[in-house]
Amino acid sequence: MELKVYKTDGSESTKTVQLNDNIFDVDINDHAIWLDVKQYLANQRQGTHDTLEKSTISGSTRKLKKQKGTGGARAGSIKSPTIRGGATVFGPHPRDYSFKLNKKIKRLARFSALSYKAKEGKIVVVEDFAFDAPKTRAYLSVLKNLNLDTQKTLLLVNESNSNVYLSSRNLQRAKVIRACDVNTYDVLNAQSLIICEKSIVDLQKMLTD
Repeated sequence: MELKVYKTDGSESTKTVQLNDNIFDVDINDHAIWLDVKQYLANQRQGTHDTLEKSTISGSTRKLKKQKGTGGARAGSIKSPTIRGGATVFGPHPRDYSFKLNKKIKRLARFSALSYKAKEGKIVVVEDFAFDAPKTRAYLSVLKNLNLDTQKTLLLVNESNSNVYLSSRNLQRAKVIRACDVNTYDVLNAQSLIICEKSIVDLQKMLTD
């Protein structure tokens, strides 16, 4: 697959890039995508939620009323789950939500996500650029030149660039990551995928190794 390379001012350059069909033009596997996204979201969960049950809640263990003769149901202590302010029954406790996923499945999921973007024509290749200082206005100007300022975008760079990252950080619909850190969730979560010219080599090498 061949794509044109755009300049940061939005104009087309004379260069083109060749995308690997084994990555950007594969048979899409939706189930692999679902598994990879599920694992990604599960790994984001802290799992620190906790509740107080009958054995751990603070309160008296005195029986509230006598067993018989009151005309009502039997009642235990004030910590009973049936009483307002009492303990929680079967509440959540700290746990690890992460789970393992086969490496081949994760790779297939990334291939499928990138193929989705390629088939939809949502991949834009731009010349490598950098900012002298962090400036949100400068990054937004690049997006406007590419007619992507109204879309949720993901920019892949070949190496960590703090000025580019900091320039995009205040934009709610823009995200910048290194090509070697690309994941299925971020690709699908973005409406358009912007790839810096030099990062294509890193991206294709990472996905084929």
